[in-house]
Amino acid sequence: MRHRSLTLAAGCAMAVALLTAAAVAAPGAAPAAGPAAAPTAAPAAPVGVPPKADFDRDGHTDVVTGAPSATVAGQERAGYAAVAYGGPGGRHQTLTAAAPEAGAAFGGDSTARDFDGDGYTDLAVQNRTAVAVHWGSAQGLAAKATPLPEAAAAGGFPVTAGDFDGDGSADLVAGKRGGDAWGDLRVLYGPFGRDGATARAADLPTGRTFEPTGMTAGDITGDGRDDLVTTHAFEEMSESSQFWAGSASGLSTTSRTLTDAASATIGDVDKDGRGDLVIRTVPGGVVENLPYDAGTVKVLYGTASGPSTTRTTTLTQNSAGVPGASEDGDQFGAALAAGDANGDGYADIAVGIPYEDLAGAANGGKDAGSTVLLRGGASGLSGTGARAYHQDTADVPGVAEAGDRFGAAVALPAGQGLVAGAPGEDTASGTDSGALWLRLAASGTYALNPGDLQAPGQGAELGSYLTD
Repeated sequence: MRHRSLTLAAGCAMAVALLTAAAVAAPGAAPAAGPAAAPTAAPAAPVGVPPKADFDRDGHTDVVTGAPSATVAGQERAGYAAVAYGGPGGRHQTLTAAAPEAGAAFGGDSTARDFDGDGYTDLAVQNRTAVAVHWGSAQGLAAKATPLPEAAAAGGFPVTAGDFDGDGSADLVAGKRGGDAWGDLRVLYGPFGRDGATARAADLPTGRTFEPTGMTAGDITGDGRDDLVTTHAFEEMSESSQFWAGSASGLSTTSRTLTDAASATIGDVDKDGRGDLVIRTVPGGVVENLPYDAGTVKVLYGTASGPSTTRTTTLTQNSAGVPGASEDGDQFGAALAAGDANGDGYADIAVGIPYEDLAGAANGGKDAGSTVLLRGGASGLSGTGARAYHQDTADVPGVAEAGDRFGAAVALPAGQGLVAGAPGEDTASGTDSGALWLRLAASGTYALNPGDLQAPGQGAELGSYLTD
């Protein structure tokens, strides 16, 4: 992969106000700012889609990505999280653990909600076996985080959030810390105090040996309360996913079994008032086969009792209207995200294809990566109007190269278009420094890399993860 810097689309460069969160080395170029239009009243988000993250409550959507492989303060794979604020000036912020630890992979998982109910979005970040909250304010996220207290018994991967009891306060789910049941989950019900204390807590016994491989939250039943879906695996085999229904008392402590899944997201793609579960299937139930899989995305439409087992849609790159072709190892659906990309009220689905080979791309184009935006509609999700985006797409900064893995993480945050990460991107900051593209499928597409953030670059793999 060639080393080069990523710049904004023509006419989008501007001065930056860099908001420094923690002592982080600063190799690379001066920060580059993204475009920021004045906020406008947006249509209501589709059911099931995560709420807009607005850490400084300026009306603009903010985006968080992780660089979990970064060396920080001499600690290998200590990791950091990077915040791209959506407001004027395009300021950025880098967050690290108060005491970076080797292998902690800070920023490898996080979730954004208003946990204390003050109107500012907060950020809960996973750090090895702990979770800490950076509180939002008019100045943005606090540099110093509040660790969840030991009594919370919550920490580690994965972490997500929702309003599971419908009381208007954000709740947090994470792996349970302590005890003998490694695979169980801990639910912390809001509101949270600034000391990390919560209104109440409960356990979710998964009955699995290991913690979930992933979690996604959203209202699938249409009752105004978020539900939870967890995905699972044991060694080389996948296990059935689990659906946990929300209720007035919170998440049910018993789950319903769903089909195995490698990744998942929730959004109302047919605008019927219920979130639909979108998953990537596991070929033959063998996790070890995923790297060789072309990739299949399946929609389980929402019903009053949860994801449907009879009304479903299956899509691949061989489906009508879907760009590209199904090829072994592409991994269509390796990353999934839901959001309303065009403001029509239907949830659209961003599909990451990080191992897509691009003909004509630099260095042979193997694993250059791509994304596809699938459109929702009255009949559900389909290939109609679908479009692919990668670094060789017109008006997208950069050049597609072998090993970039563009689309390893995707998001559809309100007002930011399609966001995609490429952790294998090489820049002036170093090999595999990674980069993030914002406002794909919208005007003013731009990219950020560690040099723009004045953050560690060599091997950082920025863009590995995007906050829900």
